[in-house]
Amino acid sequence: MSNKQQNILIIGAGLCGSLLALRLGQRGYNVNVYEMRQDLRRTDISAGRSINLAFSDRGNKAMKLVGMEDKVKSLCIPMNGRMLHDKDGNTFLSNYSGRDYEYINSISRGQLNALLLDEAEKHKNVTIHFNKKCKSVDFEKTTALFEDFNTKEKFIEDADCIIATDGAGSALRKSYFLERKFLFSFSQQWLSHGYKELSILPTKDGDYKTYKNALHIWPRGDFMIIALPNLDGSFTVTLFLSYNEGDYNFNNLTTPEIVTEFFEKEFPDALEIMPNLVDDFFENPTAPLGTVKCSPWHYKGNTLLMGDSAHAIVPFYGQGMNASFEDVVEFDKVLDQDLENWEAIFATYENNRKPDTDAIADLAIDNFHEMKDHVGQPIFQEKRKIEMALEKEFPNDYSSKYSLVTFNEQIGYREAMLKGRAQDKAILNMLTDNIISSEDDIKDILEKVKTETEAILEDDRVAGLH
Repeated sequence: MSNKQQNILIIGAGLCGSLLALRLGQRGYNVNVYEMRQDLRRTDISAGRSINLAFSDRGNKAMKLVGMEDKVKSLCIPMNGRMLHDKDGNTFLSNYSGRDYEYINSISRGQLNALLLDEAEKHKNVTIHFNKKCKSVDFEKTTALFEDFNTKEKFIEDADCIIATDGAGSALRKSYFLERKFLFSFSQQWLSHGYKELSILPTKDGDYKTYKNALHIWPRGDFMIIALPNLDGSFTVTLFLSYNEGDYNFNNLTTPEIVTEFFEKEFPDALEIMPNLVDDFFENPTAPLGTVKCSPWHYKGNTLLMGDSAHAIVPFYGQGMNASFEDVVEFDKVLDQDLENWEAIFATYENNRKPDTDAIADLAIDNFHEMKDHVGQPIFQEKRKIEMALEKEFPNDYSSKYSLVTFNEQIGYREAMLKGRAQDKAILNMLTDNIISSEDDIKDILEKVKTETEAILEDDRVAGLH
């Protein structure tokens, strides 16, 4: 399909939208992007919403595609593992991989977004409009209704196709759902937990108050805090807590005294380095955590949902941004097939991509339970010890579920999930039945894990589970 005369309208200039605009600009399309917020390069718009993210190999695949790998690397702080904090202030570093060269990175959402916007705007065929809120999309006519944030003036834009990268509250998805012109399936499921952003500020000299190169976790069974490092010496801390269950919850943490008492009891070592806790707690909003699944992602050849607008997930695998970036890589592969029209392109992309985005949504919920609870349990620590040893001794023969998802960017999320879950089950079963222990010969463990994993995968195939 010739692209020279094709006009593409992108709704949303967040991480996915700005990357997509850049890539389509590189391919020669005429691209107009409309973003409801102000330009984040001119004003701070974070407002207590995850200001840093975990950036890993799937996201980096997209940066390689657009030729930005080195520029992005300069914004990254490597995190080699999870630093677990118990109630007594003891810490334990659990590496993400037995292979030294595998790690994830903490990166600033705003800085990465700004870099992508700058790169996209270098292309004459890409124009980005800010303060323009999409009210609705007429997907029959391929037009979108916008309202200017400042003047309140409404106007309509049309294009050859519209791609919505406008996040979990997508205007296009809302239009699909409300118009009832075709069979559109939609589910939005909330966790009973919400989250609140807090911070650990740098020392007076601008240093880090705790170990820099890790993702810190304080797992407490039903709730937790995590902390990711920033380039300025601070950490962004996130409290994940139930809205209404347990002795302490978001609904009853209503005074500085109760908040301080909660942290003194549950996170004493964190409280010591968070003198700003109470201010952060009452200044920043509490936000819900949800999963969005829907289908189809496209209507005819006119409109397409991409990124969080198609598949928002909870943040516990650190894959939300990486999955959205991988969407652009997968979309780009379909464009390389030179199909005859947008309808064929969108249908092929969705067929290729949806099983993987469904899988990472489910994995992210699994990991929520693992992080807040399982990481503190002896059997899971034993399992992790075995997996680290296997990855170290047999770097080409074994990858844990976490490694399959995070570092094996050449395989899809669904394949990583099926194999990873089977391995987890195999190791936990054999530990429970005393068939293996971390003291055994490591080669012997590998053979047993491989055999048992294959047996579980085969049982699942016979049962029609995949």
